[in-house]
Amino acid sequence: MNRTIPLILAVALFMENMDSTVIATSLPAIAVDLQTSPVALKLALTAYLVSLAVFIPISGWMADHFGAKTVFRAAIAVFIVGSVACAVSNSLPAFVISRFLQGIGGAMMTPVGRLVLVRATPKSELVAAMSWLTVPALLGPLVGPPVGGFITTYFSWHWIFLIHVPIGLIGIWLATHFLPETEAARTPPLDFIGFMLSGLAASGIVFGLSVVSLPALPPIAGFLTVAVGLVSAVLYLLHARRAKNPLLALELFRNQVFRASVLGGGLFRIGIGAVPFLLPLMFQIGFGLTPFQSGMITFVAAIGAIGMKFVTALIFRVAGFRRVLIFGSLIAAASIAINGLLSPDTPYLLVLAALLVGGFIRSMFFTGINALAYAEISTADTSRATPITAVFQQLSIALGVALAGGILEVSTTIHGGPLTLGDFHIAFFIVAALSAAASLPFMRLAPDAGNAVSGYRGLTAPKTLGVGPPGS
Repeated sequence: MNRTIPLILAVALFMENMDSTVIATSLPAIAVDLQTSPVALKLALTAYLVSLAVFIPISGWMADHFGAKTVFRAAIAVFIVGSVACAVSNSLPAFVISRFLQGIGGAMMTPVGRLVLVRATPKSELVAAMSWLTVPALLGPLVGPPVGGFITTYFSWHWIFLIHVPIGLIGIWLATHFLPETEAARTPPLDFIGFMLSGLAASGIVFGLSVVSLPALPPIAGFLTVAVGLVSAVLYLLHARRAKNPLLALELFRNQVFRASVLGGGLFRIGIGAVPFLLPLMFQIGFGLTPFQSGMITFVAAIGAIGMKFVTALIFRVAGFRRVLIFGSLIAAASIAINGLLSPDTPYLLVLAALLVGGFIRSMFFTGINALAYAEISTADTSRATPITAVFQQLSIALGVALAGGILEVSTTIHGGPLTLGDFHIAFFIVAALSAAASLPFMRLAPDAGNAVSGYRGLTAPKTLGVGPPGS
């Protein structure tokens, strides 16, 4: 397999993942410089998520209309410009607008990068390619917190955005010289009504859930925004049935393999979206650890995720998608539930081992559902499948954070006191149960689902050649 393509495309994922973890570490310092509060500054994080939700649906049409390679390079350039704008911002409104601009680049980088990879890779090698695509991307959460803390402490928070400039320029140069050329195709006119409705639906739900879970605004504003998003989603469904070329091709859900990948993956990502929110808080509030100590423990999961990438293709080739995803989702859900049994008396080696195993299993699961989504999708439909999978990913993660915050809020309301270790345990058990439900869509798959991608051949008896009944 040509590893050059996924590694180049992973530059975009690396920048995005590192950016999200670095900025979380530096929020207090940024708030002081901008003369605002860290809670108000959460609006800048939400602005990035809203931008992703609005522009991801249009990424497939853009890639077809202008060429995937051209759009990918342009997206990196927009992300660089947005990063520089963040670094020079001197007020909260300017910072929020800059993060929104960054989000436009991010909305195009990841889906279009994945589209380039799927089109350039034979299906039989797609699992391995997805693994290589994710390895450098997983380094982002690994190096983000210590890099962000070091830069903010010894230099200035402005540099956490400026470091994207050389990384992005290298990515553009590599993409120009090594990615396959992709010509623009004749595309139908852009579905503007669909673009508006899908943008309102996704951004309304993402923004509303973010506000509810991280109340920088009154919670009622979040509920109203979610309601607007849900109404817009219903209107889009009605529009898509009548439109000749809808922006999001919902008819792809008629394919059971694609439907299982998106819906099963969405259920599981709700749990995954909750864990990074719950785990650091539990270590700091329930265990009494410092942010640095908490970060040094939680980053072990990223190491586990990276380690699994080198054996994932073999696992799917030996056992097949259906079996691995069913048992993988249940084992991964159990690894989330284990967090609900941890306490300050738990030996830290046991804590690290649990997080390491959880990282292994979740990494394998994500590689599988990302590859399975394209297992029975034709090359012509990949540009229509990619934005759908990306939109569902963003919505699921936002829902996971909102669910975790809501569980903690309800739990503290019931016992009428501050957050306790027991509140976090309850949240982990509920989230784990929801993640375990991800196995249900995969149980309906045929045993040979996605074999063209996984290489799984099952337990069929080998055919004999040149042997017939006696006397033949």
